[in-house]
Amino acid sequence: MAVASVERITEESLAAELKAEAKSLTSDSEHLAQKAVPKPKPIVVESVTGGSASVEQIRAAYASAGQACPSNVGGGVPGAPSRSSSQGVAGTTSGDLSSFAYAYNSIRVANCLQPIPLSNFRYDSCMEERLFWMAESPSSNPLDGWGHNGTTRSDGVAARGCDGNLAGGSGNSGATVASKWWASSAHRASLYRPGASTGGACIAFAMTHGGIDEPYSFTRAAARWTYC
Repeated sequence: MAVASVERITEESLAAELKAEAKSLTSDSEHLAQKAVPKPKPIVVESVTGGSASVEQIRAAYASAGQACPSNVGGGVPGAPSRSSSQGVAGTTSGDLSSFAYAYNSIRVANCLQPIPLSNFRYDSCMEERLFWMAESPSSNPLDGWGHNGTTRSDGVAARGCDGNLAGGSGNSGATVASKWWASSAHRASLYRPGASTGGACIAFAMTHGGIDEPYSFTRAAARWTYC
C-alpha cells in the first residue's frame, strides 16, 4: 500500500505557494484548465419565419456555439389529488402527471431542447374542470363538448374550467399524450415552444379517466405552457 509523504507546512511556505499559484494563473499554462468553467447558457433560437424554431435550427445553433445539446434533469414531480367529479369521473393522478412530465422532457432533450425542471410540472384543477365537463356529457358521442373555448355541449350545460392543448382517446397515458402533442405542429408550437427560453416556465397538466358512457380507459388530457 502506498503511503503519502508528510510535509511540514509553515506560514512562510504557505505564503510562497499561494504567491506562486497566483502568478501562474495570470499566464497561459496548464493551471488555467483548473479554473471553474461557467455553465453554458441555454441557446435561444428565433425562427426566421416568426414561428417556432425547427429542431434543425436549434441543433445548428448549439453546434455553432460549440455546445452539445442539453441533457435531461433529475428530481421529482409534484403530486396530483386523484379527485373525482360530482358525477364520479376520475381525475388526475400523481402517476398521470409523472408519466407526462418524464415523457415531455425526454422528447425535449431528444430534440435538442432544454428540459423543464421536474418541480415545474403542475397539476391544474381549472383545466381538469373543463375535462370533467366534457366527460359528464349525457350524449353517447364521446366528442360532445370536445374542443376549445366556445365549444358547446348538446344538453346546453354551460362550459366550466379552463382551456388547454387537448388530447384523448382509449388507452392513453400521460406519456402518450405528450407524444401526440409533439407530433402535432400546432400543439408543438404551443406546448413545447422549440427555441424559446425556458426561464420561469411551468407546464400545467390535467387528465380524466372515463365518463358517463365511457370506461376508465377512455382518457381526456389537457396541458399548457405557463409561468411559475
